[in-house]
Amino acid sequence: MPLIIPKELPAYGELSRENVFVMHQQRAQTQQIRPLRILILNLMPTKIVTETQLARLLANSPLQVQLTFLQTKTHDTTHTPQEHMKAFYKTFDAVRNERFDGMIITGAPIEDLDYEDVDYWNELCEIMDYSRENVYSTIHLCWGALAGLYYHFGVRKVHLPEKMFGVFEHRVVRPSNPLVRGFDEVFYAPHSRWAGLNRADIDAAPELRMLAESDVAGPMLLSTESGRQIFVIGHPEYDKYTLDAEYRRDVKAGKEIHVPVNYYPDDDPNKDPIFRWPPMTWMIWKPWWTRPAPEEDVCRRSVPVLWHTVIMMKCAPLCAACWPTPPAMTLPCMWWITPALTAAAPAWRRQILAMYACR
Repeated sequence: MPLIIPKELPAYGELSRENVFVMHQQRAQTQQIRPLRILILNLMPTKIVTETQLARLLANSPLQVQLTFLQTKTHDTTHTPQEHMKAFYKTFDAVRNERFDGMIITGAPIEDLDYEDVDYWNELCEIMDYSRENVYSTIHLCWGALAGLYYHFGVRKVHLPEKMFGVFEHRVVRPSNPLVRGFDEVFYAPHSRWAGLNRADIDAAPELRMLAESDVAGPMLLSTESGRQIFVIGHPEYDKYTLDAEYRRDVKAGKEIHVPVNYYPDDDPNKDPIFRWPPMTWMIWKPWWTRPAPEEDVCRRSVPVLWHTVIMMKCAPLCAACWPTPPAMTLPCMWWITPALTAAAPAWRRQILAMYACR
């Protein structure tokens, strides 16, 4: 299914050339499909690159996905043209009264700063508060994950003596959790950061679940029990050559930087890097299309997001009482969905019908 993004966005042309199914808003409006709405708070300095990376991953979905890009009002970007920001980004004030199925808070190369010294910290805290009530599930990436863990659970970051830079081996430590279902027991993931986490601090936060970690890189994937908040201490969105570009940038600038670990064959920067992490990257986003609603959402218990969206194919606006939840249909649509219910497996039919028992 297509990714819905503005036709003028640089990612649109690049993904089209890669044969990724993208669709502009005008065409999407002609279809009777309610897409998953994903809000992306892009804190990376290379915003256009990050837009394309995330769009490429989210396009690998069985559902229509509509992206909304968010910027901080209290910090002006210096690496991306202002014309681009004005054309494709919104501020928090413009979306604070909207609700989204998913949200991504990206990383930022500011691990050396204390959180309270970041010029947009107060605004970020307000956005993270908003996400708990107005977004069904939020994925925090790298510094965004460190910041989210600190703000929500008081888990402090640990400054590293040298940069965690390269592609590291990780293992799944809670295989029964739906978020890592389908993961290899051992997988690779890229890191590029100067800070990490102390495992003891995570274990002291009863709300958190450790899902995957590395003997070298430390904790990598965490979530709350419901899966509504997900924290990825790394950069699964990175393309094959992102670490290569960062390495050559730092070498050119005369910075002290080691060759990315497990990245170039024989650790030789003159050789083409090995792209080890795509399987893990695709799996991280998969739960957004298939994960059941949390137990407290009784109306939608065990009904995956995909089923809600299939039901929504012919449906009108969302019932306000359903939020924050996966896409759900309005009551008049029962006239249309009845034939589909008869074709569904008995267990699914009971679960779908149960959604309306409390209305």
